[in-house]
Amino acid sequence: MKRRFFSHLCAVLVVSASTLLALPVSAADEAADALIKRLSTDVLDNIKADKAIQAGDVSRIVSLVDAKIMPNVNFQRMTASAVGPAWRQATPEQQKRLQEEFKTLLVRTYAGALSQVSDQTIFVKPMRASAEDKDVVVRTEVKGRGDPIQLDYKLEKTPGEGAGWKIYNLNVLGVWLMETYRSQFSQEINAKGINGLITTLADRNKANAKKG
Repeated sequence: MKRRFFSHLCAVLVVSASTLLALPVSAADEAADALIKRLSTDVLDNIKADKAIQAGDVSRIVSLVDAKIMPNVNFQRMTASAVGPAWRQATPEQQKRLQEEFKTLLVRTYAGALSQVSDQTIFVKPMRASAEDKDVVVRTEVKGRGDPIQLDYKLEKTPGEGAGWKIYNLNVLGVWLMETYRSQFSQEINAKGINGLITTLADRNKANAKKG
């Protein structure tokens, strides 16, 4: 059962990464569900046609993810959510280090997933939200080989410069990923403190870098 879950998780990360890949700042006036639907189709087609990604060029994929995905994610909110209550007790320097290491971890995760895109298709479900809503959930279903996979997005609409929808959480098969990270990080913080979590993330990132 656990193996099947992680197999599904890997497939979901493929599509979540590809969906995030080209979220444009200029799409400020586009509905969140329309944005997800349009980009999913466009980006999946582009990734499947990219021979370098298919060949597993890790440095190219990492650069692509870092340049295209992360500017369109509310990353501070993601990190604060994953760290949980301890985020408020962290110093500005610790918060900076946590964001840097967590970002590196997610970039490598997405980069690895991107290289495995094959024949997935994403279907966006009807969204119940008003035009005034600034925080929405876009529910989708990923279809390909095997059973359909639930993949939902939490997005917020940010005002001012760089306005537009930004993703701050993903739901994989009924589990919100930031809550999953929070459970893992909480154990680390309770055992070793904030600096211990930073060290653990840094060590994991170094290990992942050696693999790629």
